[in-house]
Amino acid sequence: MMFDLRQFTIIMLFMMGISTGFAQNWFSNEIGVVFGPVVFQSDFGERRDLESTMGNTGFGIGFVHYMNFDYRTRGPMRYSYFNDHFRIRSEISWNWTNLKHFGQWAEGTSENAKKLKAHTGRANNLDVGMQLEYFPFSVKEFSYDIGAFAPYVSLGVHYTLFSPEVFTSYGDNDVNNLYNFFDPWRYPNGKEDTDFIVTEVGATFSIVGSIGTRYKLSRMSDLVLDLRWQRYFSDKVDGLNHKLPSNKANDHLIWLNFGYIFYLN
Repeated sequence: MMFDLRQFTIIMLFMMGISTGFAQNWFSNEIGVVFGPVVFQSDFGERRDLESTMGNTGFGIGFVHYMNFDYRTRGPMRYSYFNDHFRIRSEISWNWTNLKHFGQWAEGTSENAKKLKAHTGRANNLDVGMQLEYFPFSVKEFSYDIGAFAPYVSLGVHYTLFSPEVFTSYGDNDVNNLYNFFDPWRYPNGKEDTDFIVTEVGATFSIVGSIGTRYKLSRMSDLVLDLRWQRYFSDKVDGLNHKLPSNKANDHLIWLNFGYIFYLN
């Protein structure tokens, strides 16, 4: 799927409309920045291989907005369990990871091992989306308790624009020459596959779940620690989509992010 700027603009405008159209009476606003290391799990390397996991590590940064339904109790939003235990988080973020092949197939001196070693990439992902955060303890009590912690879990959906980069130093260094890549990828089921290298920009949805906590730094600011798992609805995000039986899952990542949150009102 090619990236359509109109799709991204419509989603951004929709989120901005939600954030501004009801803010006067329905919720208060919190904004912040988050950042931290990303572990990218893809077709690079081997599943459940520690070296692959630790080697393909990148970084992410994002800007977040929260709808706090309990900070205001005037108008139609009187006390309710939902108001006191939920926030809605909207986000725009960027993450990138340099990718290499690790594991037994990339070791040794065979031509295929050399091809794997020579093949590298870079995953570049722009995310926009929302998550519903659930706090088991009172949001209102936390807002008055300096030095307190507020653990939470969340679940949401993001729209992801991906722009993978593919490189090889094997042969003539041409990524369009499929003979420069791991031979079994070309014939996964006895017939030739010419689409396992992905260089075009694309878009997909992803499901996002996280567990984290807030720390009340001051009356109008919090620190946040969040461990996120994000699974894409595409296997092309890393620029590689081979069809071997070992390719059992779409690309996904784990992001440990730290952040600072400021209360606007």
